[in-house]
Amino acid sequence: MTSTSVTTSSTSRRSSASAVDTRLAGTPVHALWTSEADGDLREVGEGGLPAPVPRDLALRRVRQVHGADVVVVDTPVPVGTVPWASLLGRLPEADAVVASGDGFALAVLTADCASVALGSPEGVHAAVHVGWRGLGAGVLARAIDAMRALGATTVVAGLGPCIGPCCYEFSEVDLDGLMESSGPQARGRTTWGALSLDLPAAVRGQLSRSEVSIVAAAEVCTMCTPGYFSYRARGDEARQALLVWRRG
Repeated sequence: MTSTSVTTSSTSRRSSASAVDTRLAGTPVHALWTSEADGDLREVGEGGLPAPVPRDLALRRVRQVHGADVVVVDTPVPVGTVPWASLLGRLPEADAVVASGDGFALAVLTADCASVALGSPEGVHAAVHVGWRGLGAGVLARAIDAMRALGATTVVAGLGPCIGPCCYEFSEVDLDGLMESSGPQARGRTTWGALSLDLPAAVRGQLSRSEVSIVAAAEVCTMCTPGYFSYRARGDEARQALLVWRRG
């Protein structure tokens, strides 16, 4: 299986080499970002999990709604989050899924939005879907708060491929609102000179405000880099996946 190249540098840009899986530095948490070469992952988990995700893990995913709700798949369940056990087999409407145990593969799907893997030395981990609405609603901070309530001390992050400022033309009114929570680095310019949202920089800004450092990043634009599904570029319905799990 071919997966997205993820580097341990927050400034390097690579899109061709593949990393089988990425261990978030200083943690027992692993993350896998797929690409177009891996196929449409909308039905991830049906017929088994994609390699190299361990096959004995229980898949936990959410029905993403571009909001800020957080689902916790095991116990204890922090105040303000949704317990998986209460859902009776239905996919919860949420944009972040968190676990403290090692029996789960957490998944979110994207086709231009950012996907963020979170881990900690204690093994508390999360997968977060971050579109611009979720960014403004505070989904990252809420997921990080849930992890800390479950015992995470130092939280680190991995950032997957997403649309870049080169392509993400954005309205000034909406951008001003996002800059309040993400910092001035959220403001960018497209390659044709229009105002844009720098989604990776906005994610970095919010992570920094939550005292979370990025230890792995795949810094490619899904809209203008070959090899990724992109809804904005071609109206793709297919999706890449981020899968996060813990070992040890």
